[in-house]
Amino acid sequence: MSKTPRIAVVGSANIDLTTFTREFPKSGETIFGQKFDLGFGGKGANQAVAARLCGADVLMVARVGTDLFGPATVENFRRFGIDVSQVQQVEAVSTGVAPIFVDGSGNNRIIVVKGANDLLTPAAVEAAEPLLKTVDWIVLQFEIPLETVAYTIRFARKHGIRSILNPAPAQPVEIKNLADLDYFVPNESEAEAISGIPVRTLEDAKRCAHKLLAQGIRSVILTLGANGALLAGNQGMEHVPAFPMKTVDTTGAGDAFIGSFAVFLGEGFSEREAIRRANLYAGLSTTGIGTQKSFYKRDQFEAEWKAREPAPTSAGS
Repeated sequence: MSKTPRIAVVGSANIDLTTFTREFPKSGETIFGQKFDLGFGGKGANQAVAARLCGADVLMVARVGTDLFGPATVENFRRFGIDVSQVQQVEAVSTGVAPIFVDGSGNNRIIVVKGANDLLTPAAVEAAEPLLKTVDWIVLQFEIPLETVAYTIRFARKHGIRSILNPAPAQPVEIKNLADLDYFVPNESEAEAISGIPVRTLEDAKRCAHKLLAQGIRSVILTLGANGALLAGNQGMEHVPAFPMKTVDTTGAGDAFIGSFAVFLGEGFSEREAIRRANLYAGLSTTGIGTQKSFYKRDQFEAEWKAREPAPTSAGS
């Protein structure tokens, strides 16, 4: 490891309300769930925690409410050692919440109520400018206003900061506003919603990535769950396989991928090696329940990495 990356996450903070059930209810049907779990989440917060657990210095730029969940969310960041100087409470609005439903196969369905996340405006990024200028990477998602996402991408390019966008949850977006991104990282459903191309196979993923690149995206990493990830850019396309896992809960796996990927790149690993490592980190997160609670610390990850005897690494590219 050549350096400690400094990463800023401009994004969402939610409370996850997770219900486990054998199967999802049909319309109008009431069923009994098996278990309930309450935890800290939000794609931005999850990615920040993953990056911190992987060893980065992390700055969080976010908004929470003044309800019971707001102060608890800020304190959770502090416990991880994340800089919360740019996490502010907003009066008369709820903290974001995400009711999550997980079936017996580990698949999930999520409804996000953005709450205070919707009040993370470009002005918040302006206020954080002195600190943001000190970071190596800025990570973004779609759980905050798209205006803020576009502004932050331009800010990052203007100041020579590399940026990663996870377009989740998927929604219509002007692709031209994403042209300054370094990495666009959707999963299959997000890629389909944005490109209009269904992603069911690796060949579908390649067609989808090709269209996104043709529209002006610099680099695409299409995450494919148990099938790994597809890296696509000017140098061509490469499929990076996943590691086999005994999956319990896939919630947060995409966030684990994003946060760890930013760290591995920041440490100097090649794109392919960073993706390979992020595939393992994300896969490991599916072996536990919840989001942040299922993320591995760096020493735990390194033990798993060593145990699987991967090919020699290629740091410093």
